[in-house]
Amino acid sequence: MEHAPFVGLVPAALTPFTPAGELNLALVEKQAELFVRDGVAGVFAGGTTGEFSSLTVAERDALTVRWAEVLKGTPVRLVVHVGANCLADCRALAARADAVGAAAVAMVCPSYLKPRTADVLIACCRDVAAAAPNTPFYYYDIPVLSGINLPVADWIDAAAERVPTLRGVKFTNPDLMTFQRLVRAGAGRLDVLYGMDEQLLAAVALGGRGAVGSGYNFAAGLFHRVLAAAGRGDWAAARELQYRAAELVALMFRVGYFPAAKELMRTRGLELGPVRLPLTDLTPEQTAAFRAEFDRLGGADVFLK
Repeated sequence: MEHAPFVGLVPAALTPFTPAGELNLALVEKQAELFVRDGVAGVFAGGTTGEFSSLTVAERDALTVRWAEVLKGTPVRLVVHVGANCLADCRALAARADAVGAAAVAMVCPSYLKPRTADVLIACCRDVAAAAPNTPFYYYDIPVLSGINLPVADWIDAAAERVPTLRGVKFTNPDLMTFQRLVRAGAGRLDVLYGMDEQLLAAVALGGRGAVGSGYNFAAGLFHRVLAAAGRGDWAAARELQYRAAELVALMFRVGYFPAAKELMRTRGLELGPVRLPLTDLTPEQTAAFRAEFDRLGGADVFLK
């Protein structure tokens, strides 16, 4: 199976909701138009940033179909996240992604009843990947939320032998030693997409080529400048830009990352609606304080252009 690695930024797309909290598929086209203008390499749909764990399978299925429709004919490739606690749901979502021609599927393993060994984890991946036989498969490593702490580099070569469509890892993990090992796994044939915006430059310095992140929804321009500065060897400029990004991420975590991300999308002209429980929206007072601090850091001129 031929598969070109993702080079550059891949936004982990926010899921749009109506004011009443229903899925708002009409806005997906506007998101796609913004991403195309931003020059990103792909879209990661239905992932953590997309609140997948708060969506029904029917909603995730509809979201996959809509993203495939709006990205058709553009240079932006679609990655569909299909992970869930029920493997039957994962298989159904993977089959849909395969049917609509997604560029890849990614899967976080069941995390309520967790795989206790690497062999069981690989078996889960194999089971789901088989439902999308024509689509490259990525394992999604995010131990801070999944609680699955089985170092990927220790078992990825065995997984490649048992999962024929395995092509990469979405690595949302601060363990940069494991990241280096993954970049070199399989003689460098594995596509390792780094998932921590606040440490993008470190991953680039260690050989990273592609990254999936929520920050690329609203601050792709800033992160493009990080990559450009690193590419021309201007490490002082790259470090300064990366630090500004880290300041923004820290601010967002202080107030609530997901609702803050939707507030920044409003600043870019997209009203993507509320977040769903158990997440909570910012109060008017919190929104005002967030915007004031955001402006103090440089505001739209620094982060959103």
